[in-house]
Amino acid sequence: MNQNLNQENNMGKRAIPLVDLEKFTKGSEADRTAFVAELGSAFHEVGFVGVINHGIPKDLVDDFYKASKAFFSLPVETKRSYEIKDMAGQRGYTSFGKEHAKQSQVADLKEFFQIGQFVSKDDPRKPEYPDNPDVKEVEGFYELGKGLYKAFEKSGGALLRAIAIHLGLDENYFDPKITKGNSILRAIHYPPITEEPKNAIRAEQHEDINLITLLVGASAGGLQVLNAQKEWLDVVPGEGEIVINVGDMLQRLTNNYLISTTHRVVNPPKAEWHKPRLSIPFFLHPVSEMDLTCLQDTVTEERPLNYEPITAGEYLDERLREIGLKK
Repeated sequence: MNQNLNQENNMGKRAIPLVDLEKFTKGSEADRTAFVAELGSAFHEVGFVGVINHGIPKDLVDDFYKASKAFFSLPVETKRSYEIKDMAGQRGYTSFGKEHAKQSQVADLKEFFQIGQFVSKDDPRKPEYPDNPDVKEVEGFYELGKGLYKAFEKSGGALLRAIAIHLGLDENYFDPKITKGNSILRAIHYPPITEEPKNAIRAEQHEDINLITLLVGASAGGLQVLNAQKEWLDVVPGEGEIVINVGDMLQRLTNNYLISTTHRVVNPPKAEWHKPRLSIPFFLHPVSEMDLTCLQDTVTEERPLNYEPITAGEYLDERLREIGLKK
């Protein structure tokens, strides 16, 4: 049996359901229908789902992990040379202690590097998407990041097609909205903890801003998800598995039919404080002009309208201010 299917949490079962994306991308109509049902059920019951056969090459993931580890090992002053003023952390490096959860003023115990959309110099969207900096001290960093970004985009697009079917929309509903979208690949480094944290954990409980997040397994544990029963469950992706969760934009669009899932990264036991943690999520965003007005069919007597109309760009701007990245 696939070791992923055997992954268990402390309660004797997986913390999150597991689905096989190839059932949707390469399967029969029956397979595709079953996948959509499994994915929808996972999002409604837990909000997080593990995915295997997602099409993101393991070698690419491993090589970008190595490159990211090399970057975060550089001297602080070298890393800070990649911190881009007035970019709200959307390209390049963000130093330790700058980001916090929206309900907290205590900074998370992390630093990170973000890679954004790639477009040609003559693309009409170029003013929206500044160049991604290359890290000259780490060979291959730029090309590996670009390759992984494109692989995540492809897999994320397939997952959104399944989500569109689940929502009763045209399968390709999201395609034009995410083509050249404002997605972000983030390499997050949680350094070793050297002293008793002052009311801070590696990442305080939060929800993601975007449509969906795709996350490859981290170098150490700590990720927890809050389930419908308000229990914190440990999430440890198996070999070759990525983890997907609903973000706030999809929650708004569906008028809370799909819920953005609360999660956090807790500090390890004191005996493991010396261990750093490296994590690589991909935040799948649409183009800025996407209308996040609640879908008509999701507004019902039982679920009245929860949100005023807003575009994805306006919402992103609002949230970046809330978490301290934009002033």
